[in-house]
Amino acid sequence: MTPDDVFARRRARFFERIGDGVAVLFSVPEAAFGHDIHYRYRPDPDLYYLTGFAEPECAAVLDGRRRKWTLFVRRRNRERETWEGRRAGPRGAITDFGADAAHPVDELDERLPELIRGSGTLWHALGVDPDADARVGRVLARFRREARDPRRGPTAVLDPTEVLHEMRLRKEPGEVEALARSCALAARAHRDAMAAGRAGAFEYEVEAAVLRRFTLGGAPHPSYPTIVASGPNATILHYVENRRRIGKDDLVLVDAGCELDGYASDITRTFPASGRFTRPQRRLYAVVLAAQKAAVDRCRPGATVLDVQDAAHDVLVDGLLDLGLLRGTRARVRAKKAHERFTLHRVSHWLGLDVHDRGRYTRDGESRKLEPGMVLTVEPGLYVRPDEKNVAAEWLGIGIRIEDDVLVTGDGPRVLTAGAPKEVDELEGGAPGRVRR
Repeated sequence: MTPDDVFARRRARFFERIGDGVAVLFSVPEAAFGHDIHYRYRPDPDLYYLTGFAEPECAAVLDGRRRKWTLFVRRRNRERETWEGRRAGPRGAITDFGADAAHPVDELDERLPELIRGSGTLWHALGVDPDADARVGRVLARFRREARDPRRGPTAVLDPTEVLHEMRLRKEPGEVEALARSCALAARAHRDAMAAGRAGAFEYEVEAAVLRRFTLGGAPHPSYPTIVASGPNATILHYVENRRRIGKDDLVLVDAGCELDGYASDITRTFPASGRFTRPQRRLYAVVLAAQKAAVDRCRPGATVLDVQDAAHDVLVDGLLDLGLLRGTRARVRAKKAHERFTLHRVSHWLGLDVHDRGRYTRDGESRKLEPGMVLTVEPGLYVRPDEKNVAAEWLGIGIRIEDDVLVTGDGPRVLTAGAPKEVDELEGGAPGRVRR
């Protein structure tokens, strides 16, 4: 759990950035699973980042003029709490979460105009939730009707996510610790997957081993749908059916991460079901591993996100040329983007409260420079689809991706997911450090 003073410090930083404006943050709606069942609720990360409040049906109003904040929450209700669990209620919002004031959420429409009246700027993320937009729109329309009131409402609406996502991009020490715990648990799950991913097993059995480890480690759910892709399924980037029986000479690609204490991990490993790579598999795997290591090494302050990708793609292109999968020179292949038929996706994304965490990848039209405290994935891959044309048969149906979660520090990259094996001698049977099956 994140200490209350951490949320208070975040709010103080947020107040500095919004000046005399007032920000309104709304919870995300609950998602229905069938007729009258809901998915496990996941709070809006931006609202949670500032308040620590994780219940549905809430809203936070943060007043930059007074440096005060008000939380609107569900009322206490004995009958509903019997079915759904305890609610904080307005009193708990103050005593347990540090709100300066709290009210029932059904009073939001009534109280919101006075909370933002007199502020020149309203910070609200338009286009995210139509109901929230309608609420804000009604308030703004009311202020327009009161144009002669000297204390009328805001004349500008700005997006608070631009501020919040910049804040979230640079991780605090406590966030780094939470990410490291999530990554360590996910790495253990990948070791379990390697033990379960033998020839003859079904992909869903490997998924079960992964989810079991997450549950035993205290993670309430994965950070995204688990991918267990054997054989040609590994060439499908977001394959989640997980129904195929694993073949003797298959590679098994497992892309799995968990959410622990609110923070996500994201790891991909590819390993041979037989305990031995075939020659084509080994050669292609060596290229991806070298590319991944080169990209990880570029995760240093001052390097850009594009530098990380370029480091990986240079190695991938050289390998594809050496293996005869492409022809020409590196410069020509890169210029024509001929390698993209095999690489398919970008190499990195931010990681944090969201598995694809928020924050811009460019600044002033240029690729963003990395700074200490940023956390990103590094996940190059090569995919030779079964129906790929003009490719030797030995390569067809091979998909390989290797992904780690990397913290940028002043001393260089720190791989948070190093506990998941990826070296060839770790993945092959009989070698030192071999993952037990």
